[in-house]
Amino acid sequence: MAGGAREPGRSVASKVLAVLGAFGPAHRELTLTEVARRAGLPLSTAHRLVAELEEWQALSRAPDGRLRVGLRLWELGQLAPAPLHDLARPWLQELFASTGENVHLAVRDGLEVLYVDKVYGRRAVPIVSRTGGRLPMHPTGVGRALLAYEPDWFVQSYLARRLERPTRHTITEPGRLARELSAVRAQGYALTYEEMTLGSCSAAAPIVVTGRPVAAVGIVLSSRRARELPRLVEPLLATATGIAAGIARATRPASGSGP
Repeated sequence: MAGGAREPGRSVASKVLAVLGAFGPAHRELTLTEVARRAGLPLSTAHRLVAELEEWQALSRAPDGRLRVGLRLWELGQLAPAPLHDLARPWLQELFASTGENVHLAVRDGLEVLYVDKVYGRRAVPIVSRTGGRLPMHPTGVGRALLAYEPDWFVQSYLARRLERPTRHTITEPGRLARELSAVRAQGYALTYEEMTLGSCSAAAPIVVTGRPVAAVGIVLSSRRARELPRLVEPLLATATGIAAGIARATRPASGSGP
C-alpha cells in the first residue's frame, strides 16, 4: 500500500497498523475523521489507506457509512492457533450446562485480563466481559484469581499503581487488596461482589500448570443470588483442574521408542 509513504518517521506498515488499531471494544464503528485522529495520521493519508483496506475487505462500511472491521480480518483471526481455547471449550460448556450461568475463560495480558472464550445463555445475567475484550485485573474474579498467583514483584508493582474503581464496591486499597489476594491463594479461588459491574458477582479459579497460572475460568451470576456462589465453587474448581490436566497432557513431550 502506497498511501502516505512520503511522510517521514513512519513506515507504511506502521500506518496501516495504526488505522486498524484505531478500532476497539469501545470504538467498533468510526468515521474517517475519527480513524485519522485515533491513528495519528493526516486525513488524506487515512483516506488512502482506508480505501485500500476496504478493497481488501479488512474494513467495511456500516449502513450509515461509518467504518468497521471487515470479515477478512475475522477470517484471518480464525487461523491463529488456539490450543487453550480448544482444550477448555468442552469444560466450559459442561460447566454452563450444569449451572446455567455465564462462564468465561481469560488470560493475563500485561496489567489486564483478556477474555478468550465465553459460554452463556439468554437467561443468564448480562455481563460486561466479551470474547476479545479486556478488563482490569483487580475488580474481576478471573483477574484476581490470576493476580494472586503472580510473582511477588508483579503483585507489588500492580498494587503500587493507581487502581481503577468501576463501582463503589471495588477494592482499591493496596493493603486490603493484598489480603484478598492472600485469601485467594489460600483457598484456591476468588470471589467478587459488584466490583466490576453493579448487579453481578463472580467466582473464579486459576488454571495452574507446573506452578504457573496460564488462565482463569470464571462464573458470573446476579448479585441477588450471591448466596449461591459457594455451591458453584466445587464445579468451578473441577473445571479448572480438568483444563489444567488437559494442558499438561497436551504439552508433555511425547515418549517414543529409540531406534
